[in-house]
Amino acid sequence: MELEKTYHKYDVIIVGAGLAGERAALAAASSNLKTAVITKVYPTRSHSGGAQGGISAAIGNVDPEDSLEAHMWDTVKGSDFLGDQDAIELFVEEAIKTIYEYEHMGVPFSRLPNGKIAQRPFGGHTYRRACYSADKTGHVLLHTLYEQCVKHQVSFYNEFLVLSLMLTDGQASGIVAWDLRNGGLHIFRTKAVLFATGGYGRAYKITSNALSNTGDGLATVLEAGLPVEDLEFVQFHPTGYYRQGILVTEGARGEGGHLLNGEGDRFMKKYAPERMELGPRDLVARSIWTEILEGRGIDGKDYVYLDLTHLGAEKIMERLPQIRDLAISFVGVDPIKDPIPIQPTAHYSMGGIPTNKRGEVIKDAQNTVVPGFYAAGEAACVSIHGANRLGTNSLQEASTFGRIAGNNMTEYARKADFLPVDEKAIKRAEDKVRRLLENDGKTHHYDYKKELQQTMYDKVWIFRNEKDLKEAASIVKGLEEDFMKNVKIDDKGMLFNLDLQEALEVHNLLTFSQIIIAGAINRKESRGAHYRTDYPKRDDKNWTKHTLAWRAEDGSIKFDYKPVVITKYQPTERKY
Repeated sequence: MELEKTYHKYDVIIVGAGLAGERAALAAASSNLKTAVITKVYPTRSHSGGAQGGISAAIGNVDPEDSLEAHMWDTVKGSDFLGDQDAIELFVEEAIKTIYEYEHMGVPFSRLPNGKIAQRPFGGHTYRRACYSADKTGHVLLHTLYEQCVKHQVSFYNEFLVLSLMLTDGQASGIVAWDLRNGGLHIFRTKAVLFATGGYGRAYKITSNALSNTGDGLATVLEAGLPVEDLEFVQFHPTGYYRQGILVTEGARGEGGHLLNGEGDRFMKKYAPERMELGPRDLVARSIWTEILEGRGIDGKDYVYLDLTHLGAEKIMERLPQIRDLAISFVGVDPIKDPIPIQPTAHYSMGGIPTNKRGEVIKDAQNTVVPGFYAAGEAACVSIHGANRLGTNSLQEASTFGRIAGNNMTEYARKADFLPVDEKAIKRAEDKVRRLLENDGKTHHYDYKKELQQTMYDKVWIFRNEKDLKEAASIVKGLEEDFMKNVKIDDKGMLFNLDLQEALEVHNLLTFSQIIIAGAINRKESRGAHYRTDYPKRDDKNWTKHTLAWRAEDGSIKFDYKPVVITKYQPTERKY
């Protein structure tokens, strides 16, 4: 089968159109570089738009005593001392600039009576520093950035799926993508590439992530022979709608919502007596799951209540209108009248493609840079979030490091030349598509996905242990091996072949999920979102380090480690 090929040439290529990708594109395009964004979905449908509660910055509009030092300390502590402190210091400093950039672009932030940007409390933050727009913050940021990209003539290739990264003599030279609408391979030659492909929550049965969040960037990087970092750290957001996983913003608790168990108790007083519902996400999620496991869920089931009824209709309609709409639509509950049934949901990846604080991708524990290759947002690991991310730091990280990486990529591209195409990368992409279209398998790709998601939910969830993890490793490895031989797709056509797209995505999920599991087996401690019941204590002596993982051609996984950057704060006991 011969696949049609189309060639393109741009100064800069960005893969992904969320906040990180669009902010990087804006940096390049406003510097008069020919810039293209390759995106699997329409840009304003990118998953950044699903973020609800706020974007962090110590601007002190509500709490004047807030400071850069306080924001840095909260982030370091929240990371369970696995975040790199040099990157965190840069992050909190640049966050303020990011907020005012957004304000000048026209983002419709919620306002205080004096006209300043409103700020609300969020879990793990000492002060009220979450700038917000009701409960649609990510939505308004994304739409505003997209307008700016259109203004600066960024070219968008919507509904294109990245298949491979081109590396010529070790330098990034472009990407190969599949045209989802029309079929065919598109080869994008460039001087610099940035991956902003988002997270991978769809590896789990219960997740807040959109269907498109299948970790395509991570799988592509692994296939190119580059490492990923800290994938064992998966954040489980405490509050997803029961059985749906759809996000109930932490802003609901920031506005004063209460968590109640089946006995009607505000149980967080046992787990975080000072911060209660506004403890860090890893702690709150474990607390909810403990209540459920010990039989104190609602009616003995696997959910508890988030009660907003005492806030009153006016406050809910002003501050949390989307949460009310979603609750009515998906769980049949009006939070003005009744509490919302919630359970933890797979939400965010603290790990990702390893980068330095310039956004440059690194390829080893010595922080060797891959020339011309950048990453930002949830797909990247700077590492700011370490073992656990604080709410509202993600929109800020995507925006701030999207800008930083975009500026550095622009500087690089101005001086670089176009390189010859990587024919091996083109062949990898071609073989990947042809194998699926020509394979006469017996098992539909959905069956592999369903078993993967159930396995990750059952055995690689909030509480982990060696027995479950090793069983999960065996199951997922077997799924990938069987997938390569027996996967079946019904649609063999070229035009908008969703069957082909989903099969490619399932293979991506199977590729990196094995590294999540293997990293969790290796890390014999509990830190942040990674909690081992057989190793319940944090082990600073042996595990204050980042995991780097590669996949060999035979599918085996190789590990190395690099130290956490500690500048100001030595690890201490983490209490809330």
